[in-house]
Amino acid sequence: MGTMNISLPDALKSYVDDQVSQRGFGTHSEYVRDLIRKDLERHQLRDTLLAGAASPPGTPVDAAYFDALRQRIRQNTGT
Repeated sequence: MGTMNISLPDALKSYVDDQVSQRGFGTHSEYVRDLIRKDLERHQLRDTLLAGAASPPGTPVDAAYFDALRQRIRQNTGT
């Protein structure tokens, strides 16, 4: 695992210290890794939503679609 040193103004360092203690992180590194993972997830979600918005419309979903879906589920589960 690589290492990285960062410099923070006192106010931000104090905030990070508080978050580590209040939210149960063992170290500052755990807190920063959590922030980076969440940021990555937000970017992935944004990319997925933008790709969906740019894609052509799909087939409309109506009551018949859900009826067929329920039937397939019943057949696959034996109920």
